[in-house]
Amino acid sequence: MKETTRLRKAIMDRRAVVVPGCHDALSARIIEKCGFEALQVSGFGLAGSFLAKPDVGLVQMKDIIDITWNVVQAVDIPVMADLDTGGGNAINAAWVTERIISIGAAGMNIEDQVFPKRCGHLAGKEVISAEEMAGKIKACARVRDALDRDFILNARTDTFAIYGLDEAIRRCQLYLEAGADLVFIDGIRSRADIERAAKEIKGPLSVNLMDGVTGVRTELVPIPELAKMGIGRVSIPVASIMVMHKALIEFFTALKNSPTGILAGQTKWLTSFEDYTTFVGIKDYRQLEEEFLPEDRVQNKYIK
Repeated sequence: MKETTRLRKAIMDRRAVVVPGCHDALSARIIEKCGFEALQVSGFGLAGSFLAKPDVGLVQMKDIIDITWNVVQAVDIPVMADLDTGGGNAINAAWVTERIISIGAAGMNIEDQVFPKRCGHLAGKEVISAEEMAGKIKACARVRDALDRDFILNARTDTFAIYGLDEAIRRCQLYLEAGADLVFIDGIRSRADIERAAKEIKGPLSVNLMDGVTGVRTELVPIPELAKMGIGRVSIPVASIMVMHKALIEFFTALKNSPTGILAGQTKWLTSFEDYTTFVGIKDYRQLEEEFLPEDRVQNKYIK
């Protein structure tokens, strides 16, 4: 089954499939290894890992596409891209959709913010008109239908924080009618709001639980309860970059403060060298070297 078909089936089953966010190819492979059936590239995480900057529209579209390609190549589960506002108007968004489908992504997120956009849980957001966003979705849907009808278009609205739930629901319905497969109200606050949106919107709804620990601005609702509401997808987009940030700060702080300048024997801090190199596939590369390179070019044969 194609990755797009697998993702579409999981979402349309309305069983609250959990789609964590990765910030690079390594975090994507870890998410896959931990048993998740799909993942997404986190725009928030990508801005942090690639530029060490906040998610305020600083990452160029070419870089988004390139990093998404790296992620798609690193895993065997469906990958959703995060295209922010689509790179411009409806024509730009259609062009980017064509390229995202061509690199093997299974779906994409596109939002109705004014560019430069920002993380949906930050203050200062502005949105374009619902009609302009609907035009973007129609343009992207035409590309989807021409190239792969199972590819998922997830239309995000950031209107909740600005205009409230009624307008967010209205926009979601309009975006579904324009051709979106899935809709997403970012920054939605409470369980009651989620439940109402799930009942009133005539299509699959995605819920964003941010880090899966605090929810940031959104109330954390257990996944089985979201499944009972008929939620299509649960996004946990920022956990990978925030876990990495905490782990690195704690390790290098301990290293700097150590009287000896090292942390000899404190294996709690890290994966072993052997486990890590095995995870990233060094044994496969060694086998390829031994199969295809002249014997005198196989480096360090004594290391297995």
